[in-house]
Amino acid sequence: MSRDSTRDHPVTHSSFIIHHSSLGLLCAALTGMAMPAAAQQYPLRPVRLISPNPAGGANDVIGRIVAHKIGEILGQQMVVDNRGGAGGTIGTEMAARAAPDGYTLFAASQSTVTVAPHIYSRLSYDVLRDFVPIANFAEVQNLLNANPAFPPNTVKELVALARSKPGGINYASAGSGSASHFAGLLFARAAGIEILHVPYKGGAPAIAAVLANEASFNFGPMPATAAHVKAGRLKALAVSGATRSKAFPAVPTVAESGVPDYVVVGWFGLMAPRGTPKAIVDRLHAATVQAVNSPDVRQQLLNVGADPAPNSPDEFGRFVRREYERYGKIIKEAGLKVE
Repeated sequence: MSRDSTRDHPVTHSSFIIHHSSLGLLCAALTGMAMPAAAQQYPLRPVRLISPNPAGGANDVIGRIVAHKIGEILGQQMVVDNRGGAGGTIGTEMAARAAPDGYTLFAASQSTVTVAPHIYSRLSYDVLRDFVPIANFAEVQNLLNANPAFPPNTVKELVALARSKPGGINYASAGSGSASHFAGLLFARAAGIEILHVPYKGGAPAIAAVLANEASFNFGPMPATAAHVKAGRLKALAVSGATRSKAFPAVPTVAESGVPDYVVVGWFGLMAPRGTPKAIVDRLHAATVQAVNSPDVRQQLLNVGADPAPNSPDEFGRFVRREYERYGKIIKEAGLKVE
């Protein structure tokens, strides 16, 4: 288990700034008093945000919306660097190994942080140990979407067809260990059906496969699928949350469509490599909350089907740990592994 990342950084006390005794100066030196000044100057150059998914996926869409605003607030450009593949583990490893100086950040998600680590057995990093939580961006439901040519128009029809053809219906995911893979796995278990999993190298390629009718359906995050559904290029059979989405109020939940207790909701947030100075983490947190709460960003997030949900580093860290443990238990019970 990881330690509380905030404990790895010196705590700065403002009283040291005005204390002129030698003891006060010594204490200031010992507690790293230069860091607040450095944080005030940060950033002095563009900041890279590693998105461990290909362009066009939900993590990329949400990350770009928020990153652009954070860049405006900080006065430096935030450059999104897409590093997809292997269920997001390639980009995650790159972010974990980056210098902890605040100039390389990580676009974290349910898929890469709380699902993939339990599925991939040979990872060179530990998400709980190697990252510092900064803030959550938003929570997102998935759309159970299908190609318009796919016969079923409801979850009940899909389940009935799958039962008549065990293993004969496939679904596309963003890769083995991705959130969309996990969403499909839980759906199959809850519905008591056998469906064929077809992994792709990211959410955008998986959705493209459904658009091209190479795959029958997909559990795609709303930011990556909503525009296609609204344009009629995909059809929505259900949403994955506990309640209907404000973006698609006419689309029922999976649970109310005959698969009780099915709820899978994704999240997207910002993290930094372990060892990033607390003062810089605090500055990034303040900028992130300001960005997510700004009217233009909130509206952009709502437009793509994401619910803004900023929180504190401690709250985000506790949430991530709970989700990590919850999904770990489910994945262990399912016996799901990728070698």
